Amino acid sequence: QVTETRTGPLGCSNYDNLDSVSSVLVQSPENKIQLQGLQVILPEYLQEHFVQAALSYIACNSEGEFICKDNDCWCQCGPKFPECNCPYMDIQAMEENLLRISETWNAYNSEFEESDEFKLFMKRLPMNYFLNTSTVMHLWTMDSNFQRRYEQLENSMKQLFLKAQKTVHKLFGLSKRCHKQPLIRMPRQRSSNYWLNRIQSFLYCNENGLLGSFSEETHTCTCPNDQVSCHGFLPCTVGDGSACLSCAPDNRTRCGSCNVGYMLSQGLCKPEVAESTEHYIGFETDLQDMEMKYLLQKTDRRIEVHAIFISNDMRLNSWFDPSWRKRMLLTLKSNKYKSSLVHMILGLSLQICLTKNSTLEPVLAVYVNPFGGSHSESWFMPVNENNFPDWERTKLDLPLQCYNWTLTLGNKWKTFFETVHIYLRSRIKSNGPNGNESIYYEPLEFIDPSRNLGYMKINNIQVFGYSMHFDPEAIRDLILQLDYPYTQGSQDSALLQLLEIRDRVNKLSPPGQRRLDLFSCLLRHRLKLSTSEVVRIQSALQAFNAKLPNTVDYDTTKLCS
Repeated sequence: QVTETRTGPLGCSNYDNLDSVSSVLVQSPENKIQLQGLQVILPEYLQEHFVQAALSYIACNSEGEFICKDNDCWCQCGPKFPECNCPYMDIQAMEENLLRISETWNAYNSEFEESDEFKLFMKRLPMNYFLNTSTVMHLWTMDSNFQRRYEQLENSMKQLFLKAQKTVHKLFGLSKRCHKQPLIRMPRQRSSNYWLNRIQSFLYCNENGLLGSFSEETHTCTCPNDQVSCHGFLPCTVGDGSACLSCAPDNRTRCGSCNVGYMLSQGLCKPEVAESTEHYIGFETDLQDMEMKYLLQKTDRRIEVHAIFISNDMRLNSWFDPSWRKRMLLTLKSNKYKSSLVHMILGLSLQICLTKNSTLEPVLAVYVNPFGGSHSESWFMPVNENNFPDWERTKLDLPLQCYNWTLTLGNKWKTFFETVHIYLRSRIKSNGPNGNESIYYEPLEFIDPSRNLGYMKINNIQVFGYSMHFDPEAIRDLILQLDYPYTQGSQDSALLQLLEIRDRVNKLSPPGQRRLDLFSCLLRHRLKLSTSEVVRIQSALQAFNAKLPNTVDYDTTKLCS
């Protein structure tokens, strides 16, 4: 039987070839009812009843009355047909369609895993070190064929997901007045992160015929069978800092070499710590703080450093005219007499005598040269400034006006010294206008020629401190390893040792906003290195220090040329 279903009223066409013509009611694919045709020729009072009956017949299958309200239409079910609003056959068909979409979804994923591009990518992945997701992603972007195959999978999945969404939307529409809701299972979308973890699982959790799930956070596998392990060998992690520089060739699970600033210990990389510097240069004394303070107070000769007194302006134990500045120095000449020692100053003592009734007041300025060189390579001692110690004067029981002038540095302010430069000038002490205060004049400013300025003499000068071991050849050997390392890693070890020596030497710099570069002075004057060699060594240490973990470099003030 041939039936024509058409839209519009009956026309005058030739229907001889048709068994019947249905042109009154047409149901569109969007599930909307269109009424055209017969109702147009019916009397007006029958049209509404006709439309209502027709809609109930078609939309509700005569099981209820078709009602539309608030832009929504449904069937008001009769007592015999309580589920007339729930098209179970259509819903079942949609559910089956959604199931087929999920099966296709899984098939696409399986095809991707079994593709030649995926297998070739897995085959090319390095196995000699651990691959985190970032590394796998980097290698992924470098493989154009694998990338194209993944884009193909993504496009297929997008189309399939849109189809699934439309099906689910229709399911919700059909079942919104059903007593029992349909079973809806949307395909689970798989992002690039899923595939990155999947690749890690293939690499590290794929033993004994089982494929587990890898956790990068804990570096462990979750296996499908608790009785049988799927764990594979997990290579060492290569990277910066405490990670390995490379894995051991005989055992990929352990480190074979480490980054700068780290040392290999039982297959792991641990922060490298410099060995004791005592073999190269000493810093400490066996004296405790209380002992040292006591010996300094007593000016004990056991902590006296015997130095050579030099002055062109005066002699010890001889009277001199103090009107003009006098220069003197105490030097050790270590390179000539004590090449295996460096020296630490803890204090300074002078015994100064004046003639009777002298109104002179000695004024001392002290400069310290740490390791030798010219006077310009000395630093000024900031006596009585910024908590730095001041001179202590003690009157001696002698016929003359004799005082012990003592400057005590102790452990807090101790520093290296090779030469101590002392400048002595005098000023005249006089009573002020009120008689309660003192006024000081320079000798040449005192215009009264009848006034007796008196004379002055220095009985002795002592430097207190201690001498420490110093091995210039051992330090030269460290420097030599910067260019000609003995073994693998010995260059880093030498740099670390030199860095420790540099920091400990510069730490004994005098007080100030910035430390003095005492280490360069040590290289120039005690190791006799050229300026270019010193610059090269300092640059190498600065570059090495920048690579070390948790280190902060500091600026220094140049002292030695």
